Amino acid sequence: MSTLGLIIAERSRDIGDFLVGRLIPFRKKRMIGPFVFIDHMGPTQLGPTKYMDVDQHPHIGISTLTFMLEGEIMHEDSLGTRQRITPGSVNLMVAGKGVSHTERTPNDLRNGNSFTAHGYQIWIALPKNMEDCIPEFHHIEATEIPHWKEGSANFKLIAGEGYGRTSPVPVHSPLFMIEIRNTSEFELNTKDHLKGEIGICIVEGSIEACGEVVGKGNILVSKVEDTCKTLIKPNSHLLLFGGAPLPEERHIYWNFVSSEKEKIEHAKKAWEKKIFPMMENDKSYVPLPN
Repeated sequence: MSTLGLIIAERSRDIGDFLVGRLIPFRKKRMIGPFVFIDHMGPTQLGPTKYMDVDQHPHIGISTLTFMLEGEIMHEDSLGTRQRITPGSVNLMVAGKGVSHTERTPNDLRNGNSFTAHGYQIWIALPKNMEDCIPEFHHIEATEIPHWKEGSANFKLIAGEGYGRTSPVPVHSPLFMIEIRNTSEFELNTKDHLKGEIGICIVEGSIEACGEVVGKGNILVSKVEDTCKTLIKPNSHLLLFGGAPLPEERHIYWNFVSSEKEKIEHAKKAWEKKIFPMMENDKSYVPLPN
């Protein structure tokens, strides 16, 4: 354990033709606030023969948030949604009692050219009283995301509340997700601006906190009230995740998250029997892991 808090390095995970870096869950830190799962996708080159094709798979008990830095993804789900996500915009799917979806490279980008895909896929645990809610889907354009400048740093409030602002992305518990890009050294002040736990994810560059330098590919986890002075080194790119922890433990099996193990067992059986909510126009199917 570092003197400045827990430092988690990305661990590579292969999801077919796409390599991701997993930040949480981690054995010493299962969640950051209500954030239960953070995957860093890429950056990777796709095309002319390699594309993103994540077949139909299920979720319960969470909201999934997709945020792209480069490249585009076509989202389709059992609600009938068909929504393309572009860099800077947000797709939020509230899985609730059950939804299935696919994520694929859009057809018009399968044109023989190569392009970079880079982004984050995030699971946010729903409060216990909302785990069985009716599923929803929301898309928020990049132009709708609150943004502001402090010194050499540009901020975007992707979701939740922070720095006296509120994102239009609908969330169901107190949380924040913030993007920061800076040009010259910048002192990050979170005191009185953010509430709850905080994770500082270093996409590019590095930060210095409590006399230690933490570089690209790591996430620094601390409590906001305990955070020491944080210096963002020049030309860095950060994502801040966090908020109030949920009072109950969350159980995770594959794509299912719940405060109750029985609900996960029910979802497993429903998916195996194909009586889970399914997409009518896509017959692909990802089986339960062995």
